[in-house]
Amino acid sequence: MNYIVEMNDINKFFPGVQALSNAQLKLEKGEVLGLIGENGAGKSTLMNILSGVFPQDSGDIIINDKKVKFQSPNDALMSGISMIHQELCLVPEMTVAENIWIGREDKFTNLNIINKKKMQQAAQNLMSKYNIDLDCKRTVSSLSISEMQLVEIIRAISFDSNVIIMDEPTSTLTAREVEILFNIIHVLKKNGVSIIFISHKMDELFNICDRITVMRDSKYIDTLITSETNPDELISMMVGRKINNLFPKREPKIGEVVLELKSFTREGVFDNVNLQLHKGEVLGISGLVGAGRSEIVRSLFGIDKPTSGEVYIDGKKVTINSPEDAINNGIAMVTEDRALSGLILGVPIRHNITIVILKMLCKAGFINKKKDDSACDEMIKKLNIKTSSKQQLAGQLSGGNQQKVVLAKWLLRHPKVLILDEPTRGIDVGSKSEIYKLINDLANQGISILMISSELPEVLGMSDRILVLREGKITYECNRDEATQEKIMEYAFGN
Repeated sequence: MNYIVEMNDINKFFPGVQALSNAQLKLEKGEVLGLIGENGAGKSTLMNILSGVFPQDSGDIIINDKKVKFQSPNDALMSGISMIHQELCLVPEMTVAENIWIGREDKFTNLNIINKKKMQQAAQNLMSKYNIDLDCKRTVSSLSISEMQLVEIIRAISFDSNVIIMDEPTSTLTAREVEILFNIIHVLKKNGVSIIFISHKMDELFNICDRITVMRDSKYIDTLITSETNPDELISMMVGRKINNLFPKREPKIGEVVLELKSFTREGVFDNVNLQLHKGEVLGISGLVGAGRSEIVRSLFGIDKPTSGEVYIDGKKVTINSPEDAINNGIAMVTEDRALSGLILGVPIRHNITIVILKMLCKAGFINKKKDDSACDEMIKKLNIKTSSKQQLAGQLSGGNQQKVVLAKWLLRHPKVLILDEPTRGIDVGSKSEIYKLINDLANQGISILMISSELPEVLGMSDRILVLREGKITYECNRDEATQEKIMEYAFGN
């Protein structure tokens, strides 16, 4: 069979880590090939090599029967390969159109003057072709995360590539936007474009992929025809074991009210929110993107200022004007975007883990290194963080291990209330299972957990009680035993 892309026996080493071991991948023309594996399995590394981010140490890449070795992303682009990275790579201060055509302004330049109107029209025409409704004159900083993801997708398409790599492209998209993306993929496929689709979402893989390649522990495992396999088989191949009971049942010991919001309002964003969170309870918050879920907890944590309302901790009214106030009142928050606001990617994980307890580790202005090491080592062991050492940069960890570092940081503060905003976004099923077990363990220890999730199975499987938001208001409340997916969606959509 003639493949448009072949990767054979690809090896890649980083300091202390073999990231790829004789990995391989074969892509046919006009197919959608799923690429799956746990975080750290080597998927992104393999795709970074194919897209020219860094070269392989050994092994062959063959494009259209010609052996190549890319030294830069531009080399890959010239060979017809573009990539939509999991982490957004846009310039916030520039417009949508400027981001789409960045580096290719000469297409719209005459006598060293850029014709911005022509640039904007070209971008608008491209987005209209794929039914994306965005104003190209808007600056990227004014867009939502999901809108930024759509800009990334259009930018990749704009290169007229023969191969487009999509790394977790739906992680921030609404159901409607996922539908738009899948329509885009169908059009590209019809035009002979090949797609490599990396995702942890089984329903998406079975919806859109022709074949699925599985990786585990930096190695190639197998490639299966989608119609001839099933999710259980793929999960077993990914993790090397069967995962039973992804959402482990527990007998919650719900105690007194720890957190209470009364008439909590931020004008134009959420209105008159009243909720109670009990000791040892996992309270799930569901609703569509834009319903106000993240905005409520951002105001509770002091990032944004509410217009009115009251916050009570252990029955005592408190004032929270900043994250420091929230932390001092026993509240911790794992934000929805760990790369932007949860971690400092360019520093070692040891500093990320102990950053919120530095004052406790200091004496006379100096950090007690022994205590710092001890705290860090304890959390790495407790959360089973897979790392070469505590000196490894946070940005070099897999998504699941990055999330564990964020959790470790906050657990050192021994919070009363732990806010988890999309706790398993972009994380493989094996890491999800570990984080779900950790959530249950924390609740059993008496920590009160406020969990926001866009994944309904996660909300239904992990929550003791569920609130549904629509347009900034609570529209439904139920206990775990009463909850159904249909009921939650009904109240989320407002039917």
